Amino acid sequence: MNSVDTIVILLYFASLIAVGVVGSKRARTTEEYALAGRNLGMFMYLGCLSAVILGGASTIGTTKLGYTFGISGMWFVTMIGVGIMLLGVLFTKRISQSNVTTISEFLGKRYNAETRLVSALVAAIYTLMVAVTQVIGMGTIINVLLGWDMTLSMIVGGGIVLFYTILGGMWSVTVTDIIQFIVMTAGVFLIMLPMSLSHVGGWDQLASRLPAAHFDLTAIGGGQILQYFLLYALGMVVSQDIWQRVFTARTLQISRTGSVLAGVYSILYAVSLTIVGMCAFIALPHLENPQNAFANMAISILPNGVLGIVLASVCSALMSTASGTLLASSTLLTHDILKPYWFRDMDDRRLLRLSRVTTLFIGALAIVFSIWIQDVLVALDVAYAILSGAIFVPLVVGYFWKGATAKAAFSSIIAGTVVVLAGLAIEGLSSTNPIMYGIAVSLAVMIGMTYATAPSVSDNVHSVK
Repeated sequence: MNSVDTIVILLYFASLIAVGVVGSKRARTTEEYALAGRNLGMFMYLGCLSAVILGGASTIGTTKLGYTFGISGMWFVTMIGVGIMLLGVLFTKRISQSNVTTISEFLGKRYNAETRLVSALVAAIYTLMVAVTQVIGMGTIINVLLGWDMTLSMIVGGGIVLFYTILGGMWSVTVTDIIQFIVMTAGVFLIMLPMSLSHVGGWDQLASRLPAAHFDLTAIGGGQILQYFLLYALGMVVSQDIWQRVFTARTLQISRTGSVLAGVYSILYAVSLTIVGMCAFIALPHLENPQNAFANMAISILPNGVLGIVLASVCSALMSTASGTLLASSTLLTHDILKPYWFRDMDDRRLLRLSRVTTLFIGALAIVFSIWIQDVLVALDVAYAILSGAIFVPLVVGYFWKGATAKAAFSSIIAGTVVVLAGLAIEGLSSTNPIMYGIAVSLAVMIGMTYATAPSVSDNVHSVK
């Protein structure tokens, strides 16, 4: 890569670190650290929400799917968009009015303290695994760009995100997300998509040179599309990193409208990157690893300087999601586990320090797991399988069915988690079948336990310890 592009990337990284330093001065309380003071307007909210849901797997993974399957590769991120729109239309009102910090605190109010604890553990694992996907993605980009060892690349990329997230929390994440939203929008929609199409001779040439299957919306398989819906559309509804963004909106109208717009943006993002992957199939027909399709395509077709901007846009998508999920995981552990059970009397200043230490621990763990797994789509499947299989049923059933009991919710989460983990162990980390097993068992336990357990006063006590 040309030295000009390297300088662009390094300057971009330096600006994010500077934002982290500035953000540390704004994050003076735990609420400012976790939720940016609940004061974001429409543009800030839309930018932050779009940036956190579209990360490494969305960018690199969708291009890879477009390269391999054609236009049907869009279903992966399209289902993310569908999920965030469902959240906006059906759930944001109650979420915004609940005055909580985490999804687990919400479940604790609806059920009991035990449900809050177990859901916090499960959701923290999910957010950790999503952070892992972003660190893997950053490692892939840095590896292709600079030729560094993959392990070193992941340590460097993950370390930068961890630094500014520890310092400024949600304030740093918010400011960097706005920068990243602008950069990724320009990089994908204004540069990469039109230049990829131009490189292969335009849409007509693309259509004539690709196999017919690449234009079949169902080529990836109906079963795979259904699994994407179960994993990502349902997963968005119960995702702590998404809920944490909803809590930052200044008003209910901003959270609802912004969520729907972010869903539309996600679908457009999916279509654009799928087409980029299809162009890469023509331009780079013998690519050894399709996961590198985006980076190699960019290096092949973009002029010096512009290449640096586009690759910075990929890093933007990766870093925005990584920082949001790291913060979400540390917030769950600090707010729902450490403080209620070990540090009940801790004042806000020391709790803020504990939040930063927890973020450091989670970030280090994410880097270690990234080095172990090294596949963005596998890591993302694991994350959403655990989340959807364990949390979706008790949250949604409890939301709409007032008779659901605390014992049923607790048992449902435990049963769903066990089934998903067992399924992944038996069928392998790349299998998405365990999500269906987990949801089915979780629903059966939820309904069965509710009817089997005689209603009691304790079932209706909303206990938050």
